[in-house]
This record gives sequence, structure tokens and C-alpha cells, in this order.
Amino acid sequence: MLRPLSYERGLSLFKEGGYEWSYFNIKLEEEPYLFKKTAAIALSASLLLSISAYAPQPLLTVSAAQLQQKVERAQSLFNTEHYEYATNEQIHEKIKKIASSSDRVQLKTTGKTSTGKELYTVTISTDKNPEKAYSEFRKLSTKDPKKAQEYLKKNNVKAPILIHASIHGTEFVGADAALSLIERFAYEKDAETSAILKNFTLIFNVNANPDGRKEATRFNKNGIDLNRDFLTQSESETKAVVDQIVEWNPLVLLDLHGYVKQRGKSAHPGLILPGTPPHNPNYEYDLLHKWMIQQAEAMEKELVAQRNNYESELYTTMEGTHIPLRDSEAGWDDYPPIYTPMYNMLHGGYSYTLEAPTNDWDGVRWQIDAVNGALAFALQNKQKMQFDQLEIYNRGLSGVHPTHEKDFFPESYLIPVDERDPYAAHKAVQHLLKNDIEVSELKRSVSIQGKEYPKGTYHVSLRQAKAGLANSMLWEGEDISVKAPAMYDISAWNLPELWGFERTAVYENIHTPLSPVKKVKENGNVSGKGPYLIPNTSVGSVALVNKAIKAGAKVSRDSKGNFYVGSEFREQLKKLSKNVSLDIVTSAIPEDAVSVKNQKIAILRDGGLGKVQSHAGTRLALLQLGFEVTELHPRDVAQKGLNGYDIFIYSGSRSLLSYQLSEANKEFGLQNGAEYEAFKEQLKKFTAADGQFIAIGSGGSQAAEQLGLTDIKVTAGKSNSNGIVTVTNTNSLLSSGYKTSDAGFVFQPVWYSNTDGKEVAAYFENSDHFFTAGYWAEHSQAKGKPVIVKDNDRNVTLIGLEAGFRNHTEHLFRYLSNAIFTQ
Repeated sequence: MLRPLSYERGLSLFKEGGYEWSYFNIKLEEEPYLFKKTAAIALSASLLLSISAYAPQPLLTVSAAQLQQKVERAQSLFNTEHYEYATNEQIHEKIKKIASSSDRVQLKTTGKTSTGKELYTVTISTDKNPEKAYSEFRKLSTKDPKKAQEYLKKNNVKAPILIHASIHGTEFVGADAALSLIERFAYEKDAETSAILKNFTLIFNVNANPDGRKEATRFNKNGIDLNRDFLTQSESETKAVVDQIVEWNPLVLLDLHGYVKQRGKSAHPGLILPGTPPHNPNYEYDLLHKWMIQQAEAMEKELVAQRNNYESELYTTMEGTHIPLRDSEAGWDDYPPIYTPMYNMLHGGYSYTLEAPTNDWDGVRWQIDAVNGALAFALQNKQKMQFDQLEIYNRGLSGVHPTHEKDFFPESYLIPVDERDPYAAHKAVQHLLKNDIEVSELKRSVSIQGKEYPKGTYHVSLRQAKAGLANSMLWEGEDISVKAPAMYDISAWNLPELWGFERTAVYENIHTPLSPVKKVKENGNVSGKGPYLIPNTSVGSVALVNKAIKAGAKVSRDSKGNFYVGSEFREQLKKLSKNVSLDIVTSAIPEDAVSVKNQKIAILRDGGLGKVQSHAGTRLALLQLGFEVTELHPRDVAQKGLNGYDIFIYSGSRSLLSYQLSEANKEFGLQNGAEYEAFKEQLKKFTAADGQFIAIGSGGSQAAEQLGLTDIKVTAGKSNSNGIVTVTNTNSLLSSGYKTSDAGFVFQPVWYSNTDGKEVAAYFENSDHFFTAGYWAEHSQAKGKPVIVKDNDRNVTLIGLEAGFRNHTEHLFRYLSNAIFTQ
């Protein structure tokens, strides 16, 4: 717990400030703590004697002269409470002061946001160079965990604990709690603080989403929920945390969130993971679970012990908090590795989401008390927890997984490389390496299961410390529709299927020399005198096409969806393709090829309905493909129309068409019925004038039907159904570049009927097993149904697959470019 000021120092502070104690909401410069009683008190020195009964109030460091200055803060209408949280500038100023005045504290910039704001990490340790002090044991732990366990028996190794605050920008309390905790461990010298710093290195990501905090949005500036990005790792903010986790292998990760006021049993505000079943089968869950449930209950115990220090009745009467694994059957699972804690669990760490009940100072205090409970528990059980983390690594290296079915983990995976376009395989391998997964390559060819794998094929052994993480990224997933009544988020994420690279699970030892891979080399090549063929095979190849168009090249496209660039563009093509690893060859331009021009593209903007930017993933996918995209608010479309645009994309919530939204959502939709009718007429006018309307996913498809843009009938599944499907592609240009039988992804699945006379580009495979992984109990009704259709008479294309989902489904991105290039 945080320690109170002494009576003498408290009295001095009180006299120096010259303010009424009950009004005092800001501490003076250089003072690490200020305490505010939960009930009103008289202004007398005698009552200051009871200062030790006061609860900690994390507050801003300002001078007395600044007390009357008003600081502008964005507030979210989605929050039911509001308070004067620390702004980005105040956070930075405060941690700079602390770092300059405490020899325990190191302040580093560990990355930047998508807009260039710095991401600050505060490391607190009694070691002058904590990274160096830990590095040798860190290496030993994954190379020889048995030896590391023996070392632990005779030596005290400071374990790293990562406290990750406010990844959602509207959850302000996390960063404010982190500031208060940093102050404690920077300055205090009591026995408990000293013991914690003797045994742990504390790492604080003080403000994990500065852009979200500045604008009071859950997501970052790119519209991505960073706490859904830990598998994709598309955002710079996520990559910075991944680098930390790889460097430190945190023993404990505490992810500070909000807000869960009441879930389940009364008098149990807030929520602390571990989560409900189903659990990701790639965890060594028995080793994680036994400590996580105990540590969560230790946090709960500390919260209850401190309840008299809170102000509101919600807290002063609390008897516990909600721990999903203990208190719920389903609905708050830890299945997908897309969240910060779940990702760290695959690195062997005991990891928790801490959901504060309210957005106020009591919520801040709740986070502080919960973290203190976690630290006290870790102090009592450190060596045993470290031992079991090492046992997770030992299981990976030995290939012995006692709680898993036989052959759940293969011996290894092979990732062959398409020599013409190695883009997807190269991206996958680079991603694996970045995530601390060992990769090698075959030094000579080998035959496995009757198939020849040439020299240079990538090899990922599952006899490595982080086998669970490697398998989670490369396995085929599972259908968990019967394992739970509900899922919190996605239930399948298969990188091979959704990023578009081949992998083979191997259940035998490979007897061929291997060479470790440290970095993937990108080597583009342009051969011959031209014209040049650019195959429609990857995001990289389409991005190259768009670069060529913007550079002034004459580009054409044949009936198979491939692209051609004239011989006069040879030198520029060589420069543009330098880092693409694409083998561009000379090929005659087919007679059926048609000219491709630069398209003016608009996408309907979701400003944050329900705290989500539902169009953001598709927008980022289009940018990766090399297109320029303009975002338009629904009101802009209604009032100004779409003159000057060739393509209009609707990839987001159907509710963007609504004018009956909640107060928090009103700013993102239409204002009234007249504006809705105007929006409808503008879309009809646009498509009648040869503008192309492209709908993505369930929301866009239902919007197209509602607006009367097509007579295709749209049927949608349940909103929480999602997963990997097998689709059958036709010879349509809309599905060019894909195999006849290929993978897709759905989220609230959608399919079409009344398609006679329409161009059907893809169907859900007409098989009882077309749904291969995820959560979709009623999938049989969609078997064999159309999922990509073009209504050529009305210039409307419906893509039922989530082709741009959270910037993750990269293999499906080319359905977007196909639709844009197909007139």
C-alpha cells in the first residue's frame, strides 16, 4: 500500500499551501504524495494527526501559482463519470521530474504513436542498468530453463513486472494510477517498498495510447483498438509493447483498464482476469492457472481491506470484485491472443486485465490497490512463480506437454516460399522472428508426406521455449461453437490462411541440415526488356501496381486479373520493386487486357459508434494496397454527395445510417429523417452515374439492401459469430488471383440470395465442413450460399467476407483491389 506522509511533513504542506484541506485536489511541487480524507474534516492541526488514515489520492504536480489555471481535457460521452485526469503533457512533465530526482528511475522513449507522439516507459529498479542485470538470466531462461531453475535455487533474480496503463484512451484511470505508483517506488523507503524493489524490476508503460487519451477515444489515431492488435501487430504502439515483452519476458503483466461497475454478484465492483473458458489450448494453462487465480484473489483481498479509504458507497461497501474464471461460466474468455495479457501468457507470464469500476479518483484508487495486492502476492511467491514460468519454457524445449492431447503440437512446421512472389511467406517469417520464435531454413531439399520441399524452405521447430506462441500463430485453429454459449471476441485468427502463406504441420523429425534465420532478405528483380508482368498474387504486388500508376506508368490488366507495365518504365520499376521481393518478368500484353487508371476512392467514416471505428481496418487495408482514400462522414455524403469520386466503400456499422442514436453516438450518424433520405438519394444518384458502390461485410451489405441499391437479398448471422471459412471462387475478375478453393473470414457472417442474373464471384463451399475454425453454431444454413456478388446493372458489389478486418485479414485484401479495378 502507499505510505502516508509524516505528521510534520503533512502539517508543513498544509501551512505552505494556504488552502482548505477538503478543497485540496492538487499537490505542490516536489511532494510525492498527498492524502485526502474520504469524509469532510475540520481545519485543525489535531485532525492532521490522523493523516495515516487517509487514502492516497494520485494528483498532478503543479506549483501554487498554477492552481487556478484551467487545463482543457477531452471527455468521452461513453463514460458515466468525469474527472480532471492527467493530460499527456502533464504526464510527461511529471515523469521527467521524477526521473531527474530519483536514482531508481529510468525514463525512456520506447516507441512512437501513429502520429509521432512519444511512448514513455518508466523503469524502476535499484540496479543502475536493470536490462543488463537481467539479460543473462533472460537468455538462460529460454535456452536452458532447467539450468535457470537450478540457478534460482541459489540466487535472487529480480523478476520483471510490466504495468501497462490506459491502452484504451477513454480509460483514463490507468495512467493516473501508474503515476501514483511510480511516485511511491521512486521515493519511498518503507520495508515493503524496499522488499519489492529488492526482488522486482518494475516497468511502467505510463500511457499506452496518447492519441486516444488526447482525443478521448478508445482506439488510436488509425482507428484500431490496440487491445485487439497483439497478433496482427499492425500499429506502432503495439509493436513497442511487443518489443518490451520479448526483451523482458515479464513474470507478471497488469493491464489497467475500465470500466466494469458491476458484473455478477452485488457488492463486487470491477473485474480482474483470469478469464472464463474456453482457454486458448496453446497455453500451458495448468501452470498459469494455479498462480493467476490466487493472485487475482490477492488483489481482491487488498481492495476489500482498503475499502474505508474510498469516497463513494460503491467502493466503501465492496465485498470483492468479479473474477470471471471463478464467477462466470462464459462471456469473458481469454481465448484469442489479440489482447495484451493473453499475448503475454503465451510468453509464459501471469497476466491480468484490471477493469476499474468508475472513471473517477475512486477508480484510480481501485487500480492502485489492486496493483499493490498483486505486488504483495508476487513478493510472497516469487521464486515458485519464476520456477513455473521456466517450466513452461522447459515443456516447449522438451516437447513434453502433459495436459495436451498427443500430437496437438506437431514436431515442426514447414513454410515453403513462392519464388515468384514470396511476399506473404517473408512477412510471416519476419513476424515470427520479431516475436521471439526461432526459424531456420532447409540447407537441402527434403520429402515430407510425399511432397518435395526445396532448399530454402523455412522450418519452425516446436521444440523451442515458446512453442505455444509459435503454434498459436501457425496452427489451423478449431471449431469451438459447441464449447461455449458466447465468446467475447474473435475465435479464429489463422495466420497462414488469413495472411496467405502455405504451411505444413510435420509430425516426424526432419533429417536434413538447417540454417538459423536471423533476418529475411528482400530482393526484388526485374528481368528482360519488357513489357512486364506483375502478378495479382499479394498485397505487395498490388501496392507496386498502384505505385507505378501514380508514377505515370501505363498499366493494363488482363482477364485473369494480372497487371502489365510497358518496357519504357523499366528503370523506375526496378526502383519501385527494390524492397518487394517480387520476380517481375517480361511478358507480352494479352489482347484482352484493358487500361487501368487511378481511382478516386471514398469510404464512409465511422467516427466511433459504440467506441469502435468499424471502417478503420478496411481503410488501412486500402492504404496498404497503395490506394489513396478519403473518409466521408455520413452527413457529408447526405449534404454534398459523391461528385468527383469513382468508388464509394461502405465497410462499417449499419447504424451509421441511423438518426436515432444515443447521446454518445449522435455525432457519428445522421441528424434526422430528411438527412437519411438525402443520403439515400445521393447514393442512388452516384450509382446511376456509373459510380461504383462496394459493400464490405454484414454492415455494408445490409446498408446496401436498406438503401435500395440492389434487389439482392442479404441474410446475416448472429453478431458474435466469426471464424475461418472455405470459399469456392469462380472465374470472375472479382475473385481473380485466388485459388478455386481458398480461405475467408467472417464476423457476423452474411450471405446472399436472389442472385439470378448477377455475377457471383464466390460461394461458401458447398460442404458440411466449410466452416473450419471459430465460433458459428448455425453455419450450416450458409453452406453453398453466395458470399461475393456483383449487381452489374446497378454498379453494386457486395463482399460478404470481412476483407479488411482490423487490418489483419491480409490475404483477403485483394478482394478489395479486385472490386476497385473491375468496372
